Amino acid sequence: MQRIMELNRRAALKTVGAGLIGAAVATGTNAQAAEKQALKFRKEDFYKNGAFDVEAGRDAIIELMNYHNYPVFKGAREKLWVSDYGIGDFLNLGLAANMFMNNEEHRYMSMDLFLLPNQMLPEHYHLKTEKNPAKLEGWVVRHGESWIVGEGPETPGLKAKIPASQKKAGATVFCAQLVKPGGFAQLNRATARHWQLAGPEGAIITETANVHDDSGVRHTNPELVFP
Repeated sequence: MQRIMELNRRAALKTVGAGLIGAAVATGTNAQAAEKQALKFRKEDFYKNGAFDVEAGRDAIIELMNYHNYPVFKGAREKLWVSDYGIGDFLNLGLAANMFMNNEEHRYMSMDLFLLPNQMLPEHYHLKTEKNPAKLEGWVVRHGESWIVGEGPETPGLKAKIPASQKKAGATVFCAQLVKPGGFAQLNRATARHWQLAGPEGAIITETANVHDDSGVRHTNPELVFP
């Protein structure tokens, strides 16, 4: 009986110890979460004398990467394509991308897209070109979250989220799917109009498609400049 009581006592102490360790880990996790600073940018951070500062845009994307613990591999910054589409409102409308592969011979591609908090990737669509078929694409959200918008029934409240510069001529489709990390969404057809809107922590998204051809890209807003 004494031995059984001793074993029970040891088991109880072990349980309490595990609980204390768990509490310590949880406290540490909460402390780390509290220390993580929210991503904050200003419109003026991205412009010099009225012109878009590509290097400032890249700096912001590196900050986004670090915030989400996305691997900043060698040469990642230099490979970033960053654009405000000539609108002058990169804080709310723009895109950064890293094209890993675009194989026109066998027609496959992979790239990562980077959106700042609440930033819109403008509405566009893809046409067949002399060299390639119309681009058909899908997306996996890796970090943050993104509204992925295409054809279909209108999602209530979505129009209110569109940046002011795009409210009149920037969007025609409003069927949205909120995709979180690990979620996947795809176009319903190759030439469908589509756009995206990042959540409050931005979004890092992997895009896969048959092929990309700049000459086949069309934007709904005629004022946008691309590429």
